[in-house]
Amino acid sequence: MANPLQLICTDFDGTLHSDYTMPPVPEALQNQLGSLQKAGAVWVINTGRTLEDLRFGLARADLSVHPDYVVVVEREIYRCNEDRFESLTDWNERCAVTQAGLFAGVADRLPDLFDWVNLHFNASVYEDAWSPFCLIACNNADADAIQAHVNTVFADVPELTFVRNDVYGRLSHTAFTKGTALSELARRLQIPTENILAAGDHWNDLSMLHPDHARWIIAPANAIPEVADHIETVEGYLAKSECGDGVFEGINWALEQATAQP
Repeated sequence: MANPLQLICTDFDGTLHSDYTMPPVPEALQNQLGSLQKAGAVWVINTGRTLEDLRFGLARADLSVHPDYVVVVEREIYRCNEDRFESLTDWNERCAVTQAGLFAGVADRLPDLFDWVNLHFNASVYEDAWSPFCLIACNNADADAIQAHVNTVFADVPELTFVRNDVYGRLSHTAFTKGTALSELARRLQIPTENILAAGDHWNDLSMLHPDHARWIIAPANAIPEVADHIETVEGYLAKSECGDGVFEGINWALEQATAQP
């Protein structure tokens, strides 16, 4: 029987990787991913980290297996070639140009937004290479309030979204998300949705934890309530174990489900 999982997409922090366990990625999961790759599966890490930060995290994790592709800052795609990361230039450049055009159209609103956050919260707000408005809040309650205000400020700009992970957030274009990057990669590799598995635990993973992008949708036990509820809605699998152990559990569930199908 052909491998039913041809593309495996995992979030990094809190899903594949844990800062609080040793090793950060369970050996059983590393071995499982390696076996699936040998059987022809493609593994992609889909994260909100920058490429530099992800490379640092991978080096510290000292994995025995390596992803075939990575998606960073929730949208840029790179192919992994040994220790090199090769940009999928046409997608990444289209993303950058589209984002820049959108941000230019709302630039006049940003100073007031920065001032509002600085007036009401003890939070870090700044611009980086990927977004003109980035946030690190002191806690989730503050982040919730800031996100609600951001959504109000840009309610008339449907292409603009506030991508959130815990106390971190950034403005982004709705056309370039973890979900659309996953489907773009699947299109290039000619892998159908029914052979794709996606695993995540937080708000910014919801765009890829969707039947439009993956047939097999899983989350570890530490997933936030919004993700856990979503997993139930799409008839996915919420693991009993946390982080990488939960991903290992979820992949086994998907393989068992696929084998049981007529």
